[in-house]
This record gives sequence, C-alpha cells and structure tokens, in this order.
Amino acid sequence: MNEFTIKDLENLSDIKAHTIRIWEKRYRFLTPRRSDTNIRYYGSDELKTLLNFALLNKNGYKISVIAEMSPAKIAETILSLSSFEARHERLINALLNAMMDLDAQSFEKLIDDHIGNDGIDNTIRHLLFPFLQRIGILWMTDHIRVAQEHLVSNLIRQKLIRGIEDINVSNAIENTVVLFLPDGEYHEIGLLYVYYLLKIKGKNIIYLGADVPVEELEYVCRIKQPRYLYTHLTSLPSRFNFEKYLSTITGHIGDSLLMISGKITHNYKNEIPKGVTFLKSIEEVIDRLVA
Repeated sequence: MNEFTIKDLENLSDIKAHTIRIWEKRYRFLTPRRSDTNIRYYGSDELKTLLNFALLNKNGYKISVIAEMSPAKIAETILSLSSFEARHERLINALLNAMMDLDAQSFEKLIDDHIGNDGIDNTIRHLLFPFLQRIGILWMTDHIRVAQEHLVSNLIRQKLIRGIEDINVSNAIENTVVLFLPDGEYHEIGLLYVYYLLKIKGKNIIYLGADVPVEELEYVCRIKQPRYLYTHLTSLPSRFNFEKYLSTITGHIGDSLLMISGKITHNYKNEIPKGVTFLKSIEEVIDRLVA
C-alpha cells in the first residue's frame, strides 16, 4: 500500500495543499487516513482520483461539475481532451498509475505507443523526462516502493539506451565529457538522459555509469584528460559526506572541471572548491557541457 502526504499530492498534481483541503472538505472525493500522530495520509486510489480532478480542472471544468461525474464519465471526458498539454499530462498520469499498480505491460505499452507516434526523441523529451521530474519527489521522500522504482527505472533505462544507440552523430575529438555517479549512487536515469542530450550535440562522451570510486576517476582523468566531469546526485546513502567528497575528488581529477547537479547542491552553504560548479537545471547542464 502506498501512502502519500498532502505535500506529495501537491507536487504530483500541481494543486496547492490548501486547495486540496478545501476540495476534500467540500466535495468529499478524498478519504485520507490519519497516522498515530494525526497526520493525513492518502492511498493510491486517492492520488489517482486527484490527478483526474486536477487534469479536468486545468482544462476548464469546475470542481463542482467534476464531483458530480461518475468514474466512467470522468474517464471519457479526460480522453476527449485534445490539447498538447492535456494529452501529455494524461499520459504522465497513466504512467504514474501503471507504476503504482506494478503494471509493467501497460507502462511499456504507453511508452512504445508514444515512440511509434512521435519518435524516440520527442518521447524522451516530452514524456519520460517530465514523468521522472514528477516522481522525483517520491524518491526523495521514500513514498515510492523499491519494486515500483526498479520497475520504471529499468524500463525507462532500456528506452534511453535505445535512443542513445539510434543517434548517428560524429563525436568531436576535443572537449571530452566523463559522465559518472559516485560511490553509493545508483540512480542512473538522469545521467543517461544527459548522455542522450550530449550525444545529440556531437560531444565525445566517456560514460562510466553508477558507483564509480574516486580512484577510477583519477585513472580516467590521467589517461584521457577530459575537459569536464559531470555527475547528478539523486539519492545518496546517509553515510555520504558531500563536503568531504568534494575535497577528495578535486585532488584526483587534475585540471578537469567538475559539474554537479542534484538536490544536495541546492542547500550547500560552504565554500565550493575551485574547479567545481553546481548546476541547477537540465538546460544549464547542457549549456555548460557543450561549451
């Protein structure tokens, strides 16, 4: 059973928690449970219901009208939405539902149908990456089960690798970029997405993947002398000391420049070592690494 806080619902639906509480009280379409400390918790069914209400509300339907619809009428109305934004939000919601239900067949079919209609590039940009951004909050708050995470991660990883393999661009010799994740970091999807975007730009990439010791980075830097190293930090083990890691790694990579993105960089208050840059968005990552 999944359990979501009202903050999770806010992040997943883009509806403010205050508004969700008003809807819940006035229209009673959500039935949260309460923890021993009286905190509201919502299940998968409540999340699915809210996602449907939010999608219709964003597309001009009043909540009072939606609340009077039967589940079948809601599903029919959602399928009738024709705008680009509504279509993609509907698909992302469907991916969320398939993930929560551990329905690998439906999850993969949604992606494959999108690839068949719009191509692998548009699918990665407009469906998979927005989906990953949407569920990132669940990974950070442990409100996604390990089995659910592995299911979607492995399927999306397969699609990203397929997209990377389908790119036919001659790589440049100069300005090599090394992509890696540090010891204990295994969330590879964001790194693969950057690999995909950089390959489109014709960059020369050395992809080391997850759980790379500092000593191995030192070896690669000594042999290949890359201009940039890039890593994205998603969910590190509790023992990971970020400040110590920065101090250690900068002593092992020579003149290469280290670019880092991820939530851990947003609240870092200490002095950032020379040769290290924190990047806050995927657009900023690509702009800096193709320079």
